[in-house]
Amino acid sequence: MDSGWYQYIAQDRVVWGVPAGEAVRAEVERLGAERVFIITGRTLNRKTAVIAGISEALGGSVVGVFDDCREHTPRQTVIEAAAAIRRAGPDLILSVGGGTVIDTAKVVLVALAENVVDVAGLDRCHITVEASGERRIPDLRAPPIRQIAVPTTLSGAEFSCLGGAVDERRHVKDGYHGAALCPATVIMDPAVTLPTPERLWLSTGIRALDHAVESICSRSPAPLVDACALHALSLLSEALPRNRRAPEDLDARLRAQQGAWLASQGILRVDYGASHGIGHSLGAVTGLSHGYTSCVLLPAVLRWNRGQGENRARQKRVAASMGRTDGDAVSAVETLIKDLGLPVRLRELEVDPGCFESVAEGAMGNIWVNTNPRPIRTREDIVAILNAAY
Repeated sequence: MDSGWYQYIAQDRVVWGVPAGEAVRAEVERLGAERVFIITGRTLNRKTAVIAGISEALGGSVVGVFDDCREHTPRQTVIEAAAAIRRAGPDLILSVGGGTVIDTAKVVLVALAENVVDVAGLDRCHITVEASGERRIPDLRAPPIRQIAVPTTLSGAEFSCLGGAVDERRHVKDGYHGAALCPATVIMDPAVTLPTPERLWLSTGIRALDHAVESICSRSPAPLVDACALHALSLLSEALPRNRRAPEDLDARLRAQQGAWLASQGILRVDYGASHGIGHSLGAVTGLSHGYTSCVLLPAVLRWNRGQGENRARQKRVAASMGRTDGDAVSAVETLIKDLGLPVRLRELEVDPGCFESVAEGAMGNIWVNTNPRPIRTREDIVAILNAAY
């Protein structure tokens, strides 16, 4: 008899279709917060009106802004943001931006909870994988404050309790987990996503697709996750091409956001695979965004896995949800990526194959490489997948 579990996260609500400033103000009031600290990116803060508009809606309750988030969340930026928050003394964090911004806020909450004041202090806080493949997840204290999030990409970071930050010494992206790291509220306003560059928006849409695909193809599937992921594939397959054709169509952008929301329901509830796992290491070594790592790795990993009977059957469900009748999930995914004008090969991104050994070394300790449906036993297996993606 089948058995399993599904862990709900400490997320109160998801709000959609309401202007961000109005929705943020309402949530701040609902949560009883009086001092709000904003974490965001430089471009969004300094070259668009998004942050100024939200700050105006909040009146005098904004006590500080940190806008020096950097891609892949280097640990030093976490320490700098945490120090700024300690000086400002807020009772709520508002993250406005993509996965980098939201992950920065998550790991900042870890630093605040554990009184971490330098990068070395984060060493004891992240998830590790033993030689046996068993995960070690530290038991972290609850953070003293929470965050709410206004996402501007489709990365889905806002819908999980898992944050990532790169240790630049090891060139490894570590995971940090805590029940209260996820935003208490997520506000999806498609209007604030309009300044997001097209390729960033679309490539994070493929990242969302990757969440859905690896949920369905998981070695430990769950019925609620399957249902959400299958509908997410349908939404994303329809919305993303519309986003490219008509980028100012807010209804289509909202459908893509809702697809990313549903696609994220498997994060840390089911075991993902090597597209996510190798992608973390590839991003840490090369600097590629996770949107692009999903574009090039997801088809290659699907090919690697589809020889197994159960995975082949699940890949057929992926293909059907994406509108194909032949059961070919690889072609369904590759066709969508190409139609969006995005890369499907590492060579298109000018990645040097000389880095593959370093990527493989970092990936062997990743939680999701160790749970890939077709077992990955050696670094050579990872290099073979990277070569197939090249």
